[in-house]
Amino acid sequence: MKKSKYMHLLALVPFLVVALLYELIPLLTIIIQSFRPDGGGSFTLENYKTVFSTLLYQSAIINSLKISLISAIFGIIIAFIGAKAANEGQGKLGSFFMAILNMVSNFAGIPLAFAFMILLGSTGVMMNFADKVGFDFIKSFDLYTSNGIAFVYVYFQIPLATLLLIPSFAGVRNEWKEACTILGGGPATFWTKVGIPVLMPSVLGTFSVLFANALAAYATVYALMMSNISLLPVQIAGCYVGEVTTREGLGGALSVVMMIIMVAMIGVTNLLSKRFERGQRK
Repeated sequence: MKKSKYMHLLALVPFLVVALLYELIPLLTIIIQSFRPDGGGSFTLENYKTVFSTLLYQSAIINSLKISLISAIFGIIIAFIGAKAANEGQGKLGSFFMAILNMVSNFAGIPLAFAFMILLGSTGVMMNFADKVGFDFIKSFDLYTSNGIAFVYVYFQIPLATLLLIPSFAGVRNEWKEACTILGGGPATFWTKVGIPVLMPSVLGTFSVLFANALAAYATVYALMMSNISLLPVQIAGCYVGEVTTREGLGGALSVVMMIIMVAMIGVTNLLSKRFERGQRK
């Protein structure tokens, strides 16, 4: 009886093996490498001193934080509106919207970079059109800057955030809307006083996912800028695939810094989420 009770746990063994080989062991290896000099030797903090004292790596941290925050904030705002519309949509229109979301959510990486080059690159379709009709606000947009990269990131953040937020809207009951209307409140009152506070834990959780997604994104930015912009993923990749020598220790230190930033953001959003949940219970 006891054997049959625990037989289903055997199904977890392949997943545990994969997690051990492709997550835990590489993670521990990177952490250990970050405390070793590139030429070999004993424990050292030199790699971390290099990260926080070199202007290039300081810029990488600042630029990554800036782009991740901007894309996550704009992505979550637009996704919230889209998820609300998808939740309220019915019939074929709602199904069509979900189909588009699922398709666009998988459109990222190098294909997305090439698409933006064709549309908004220096000689892109939209730029040529803006030049002919005199749309200066489009002509002044530069895709190959940190703001341009943030704009691209917002594009692939929106469908992901929308898909993550749609299920949470099922927790907003129609009875609450009716009660708010009976008490004299309008839609704006309901969403500011009831709807958004109820959804805030899901919104914060989705925000942390978007932040981590943008912080670690590599293929899109590298296809657009290669090494012409200093971001953490680009600098980490450069340490491991250097043209002359690799700097595994420095790459490990940069990776650990990136992981610490991710964990810190997740911790902050979880803390805020718990406070909102406690406020709802009161």
